[in-house]
Amino acid sequence: MDKIVQSLRAQGVDSSLLDAIAEFRSRYPAGENQRERITPPMLPYYGRETFEMAACALLQGENILLTGTKATGKNVLAENLAWVFGRPSYNISFHVNMDSSALIGTDTFRNNEVQLRTGPVYDCAVCGGFGIFDEINMAKNDAVSVLHATLDYRRILDVPGYEKIKLHDAARFIGTMNYGYAGTRELNEALVSRFLVIEMPSVTEEALHAILTGLFPDFTGEGLRQICGLFLDLQNKADNNEISTKPLDLRGLIGALKTVRAGLSPRLAVRMGIVNKSFDLFERELVEDIVMTRIPESWTPGDLFLS
Repeated sequence: MDKIVQSLRAQGVDSSLLDAIAEFRSRYPAGENQRERITPPMLPYYGRETFEMAACALLQGENILLTGTKATGKNVLAENLAWVFGRPSYNISFHVNMDSSALIGTDTFRNNEVQLRTGPVYDCAVCGGFGIFDEINMAKNDAVSVLHATLDYRRILDVPGYEKIKLHDAARFIGTMNYGYAGTRELNEALVSRFLVIEMPSVTEEALHAILTGLFPDFTGEGLRQICGLFLDLQNKADNNEISTKPLDLRGLIGALKTVRAGLSPRLAVRMGIVNKSFDLFERELVEDIVMTRIPESWTPGDLFLS
C-alpha cells in the first residue's frame, strides 16, 4: 500500500482524507480468508480530484459509477480504491447473458443435500468487500434489478428460498461503463439513482508520463516524449471523431513496450499494440500515419530504453 499512498500524497490528495481511509481500514480489518483478494494494483491512479470524489463517496457509504470513454483509468481507479481501503475485491464482468443467479448464487447439490453456491455479490455482502461491476451497461436491466435493495439505503440482499442478508458495514459497489461498446444499453434510471456518478477525465500528459515512467523507469528521454505524444495524438483524434477509440488502447501500448524490451522493433511492436486494433482499412492507414510521425522506421529498442 505504501507505494500507492505515497503517489496519492505526491499528487496532493487531502491528508485528512487519507487519514480517514486509514481509520476505515483499522475499523474494518479483513478476515484472514479474504486477504488473498486484497491485491495491489499494477500502477497508481493519477488524478487527485477524481480520487477525492470517489473516496469521499465511499467513506459515506455510497456506491459509485465510473463513466467515460476508453483509456480513462476506470478499472485502475477501482483497483486503487479497493487497495487503499484494504477491502477484498470481487470483479463481476457483465455480459448480455448475465442473470441474477450469477450475481447472488444458485442451488447446487453438495453432501447429499441442496445448498446455495454463493455468487460474488453474496460473498461481497457478507465479508464487506468492494464489488466491482465491470461494464455494468452490458447487463440486462432485469438482471441487476434484483440488487436495488442491496444498492440503496436498505442495504439488504434477499436470497430467494434462503435468507435476507444485511450488508456488512464496509461493503461497497463500484460500477464502470464505457460509452458505445457493442452490446451496451441504456442504464435503468432506478439503477443509476443508486450510484453517485463520476465522469472520468481523459488522461493528461502528466499522468501518462507518470504511468509510463513508473512501469518503465529505463525510458530514454526522447523515447518517452514520442510515446506519450503518440498516445495523446490518438486521443485527440478520437476526441474529434477522426478515428474510433479502438486504437486508443493504453493496455495495448504497455504490452507493445514490453515486447520492445524483449528486442522487437518499436514500429512492429506499436503495430501490434495500437495500429492493428483497428480493423477498418482507412482508419488503420490514418493511425499508421500518426505512428510514422512519432516512431521512425529506423528506431531500435535502444532508442526507447536505456541499455
